[in-house]
Order: sequence, then structure tokens, then C-alpha cells
Amino acid sequence: MSAHTKAVLQAFFVTLLWALSWVLIKIGLQDIPALTFAGLRYFLAFFCLLPLAARQGELKSLRMLARPTWGRLLLLGLVYYTVTQGAQFLALSYLPAITTSLVLSFTPVAVALLSGLLLRERATPFQWLGISLAAAGALLYFWPINVPAGQLIGLIVIFIGMLANVLSAIMGRAINRARLLSPLSITLVSMGLGSLLLLIMGIFFQGLPPLTGRAWLIILWLAVVHTAFAFTLWNHTLRTLPAVESSIINNTLVIQIPILAVLFLGETMTPRQSAGLLAVVLGTLLVQLRRLPSPKN
Repeated sequence: MSAHTKAVLQAFFVTLLWALSWVLIKIGLQDIPALTFAGLRYFLAFFCLLPLAARQGELKSLRMLARPTWGRLLLLGLVYYTVTQGAQFLALSYLPAITTSLVLSFTPVAVALLSGLLLRERATPFQWLGISLAAAGALLYFWPINVPAGQLIGLIVIFIGMLANVLSAIMGRAINRARLLSPLSITLVSMGLGSLLLLIMGIFFQGLPPLTGRAWLIILWLAVVHTAFAFTLWNHTLRTLPAVESSIINNTLVIQIPILAVLFLGETMTPRQSAGLLAVVLGTLLVQLRRLPSPKN
């Protein structure tokens, strides 16, 4: 097996872990308050990544960071973990996993639009076609628009989470583009700061009820396997796979999550909703596809 084939299989395995985490989150929300649940998952994952960072010498480089860099990492952690992940868990307590995933899948579309304004990375005509197709697919999925009151709250929450996810993607791209820190260091600091604040907010607003053995098992499994291990393996695949190929593989989550939600959570989709979901998948795929560099480059 070539190194490229192995990396592709590893990347698909990571996306499967991430898709399965949605099923575990929905099950865990039966016993654990949403914000506290999210805070526990990512704060424990932060502690799992600490030994890896120490072994690779990342902690030494963090001590030399300037205050402005710490500020940018704190802001990234606040936006990506406190707001984005908190909103995802909270929305899943109101919405089906399929609907939540569909809204979040618009992140690449919004990133393409805002990158032109904030990072001067203009969308290509090919990407505009994808944006239009994704928007049409979402309209088809939700048509006729008749959202129950309970789900309306969830849609507002996950829409805020999607916007925060877009902002964090742009912030993360800007920080990574500066090449001041490794991806592991950026993730470690932002996850630690953001998840700590999320956990404090969760305990303050929703409390920390007595948790069952099943609840702790889900939290620990998500933290260790679906977050710390999956992140490490995904970064390993990035050493071999081009960015375009990685984004295409990551985009399969939009298909994997609905399939798992139907199989394990009893959620359903009509043929019209399935067609709309497929259009969103194709649209976001077109947005993520960029012109490959020529062999001379």
C-alpha cells in the first residue's frame, strides 16, 4: 500500500470518527447538559494533547510567545470552541443531527464569501456556481418553510454557530498563514482556553448533575478517541494529502452524518430532503475545489 493510499484511508477513518461523534453526542445529551457536555469533552481532550505537545517540544515555544499572539489565540479559542462547539451541542439538543449538519455544511460557502472581504481571496466563477447550488439545495431541503417553535430556537443557535465557525476558519487561516506556530500549538492553546471558558459557562448556567457511568464513558471516549486521537491522525494525513483532497474527504461528513443518524438515531428524510442534501453536498464540494497548482510550481 502506497503512502498516499494509506493517508486517504486514514483520513476517511477520521471523518467516520467525527461523524459517529454526532450519534454519541445525541445519546449523551439525554443525561448531560449541552454546554457542560461540550466543555468536558474539549477540556479533557486538551489534557490528552498536552503530553504529545510536550514530547514534540511545543510547550517550550509557547513560553516565548508575545502578548498579541496570545491574544489572537485566546480570541480563536473563544470563537471556535466556546461559541462554535457550544452552539453545536446546544443546537443538537433542539434539532435532528441531519438538520444541524446541513446548516454547518454551509461553512465553506460562507468562508469563500467572507475570505474575499477579509483576506482578499476572491471566489472563482466555479465557486459561485457551487454557492448557488448549495443555496438551492438548502431551500429545497427546508421547503415548505414550516419550522416548529422548538426547532426554531435550535436553528437560530446553529446559525450563530455556523457564523462563528466561519469566523474561526478565517482567523485560523490567518494565524496559520503567519507560520509563527505549528498547528498542534495553535490547537492546544485555543482548545485549552476556549474549552475552559465553555466548561465554566456550562457549569454556571446549566450545572453539573450527577453523571452515570454511561455518560462518563461517552465523554471520555469523545475526548480521547474522537478529538485528541482523531486530530493527531488527521494532522498526520496532511503531511501526505494536498489541501484540496483533504477538503473533499472532509466534505463526506455531510453524507456520513445523515446515514448514521438514520441508522442509529431513528431520524428520517423524505426524497425531497435527500435531493436537497445532495445538492448542498455538491455545491460545497464545488466551493472547496480550487485550481490545482501546475507541475512547474
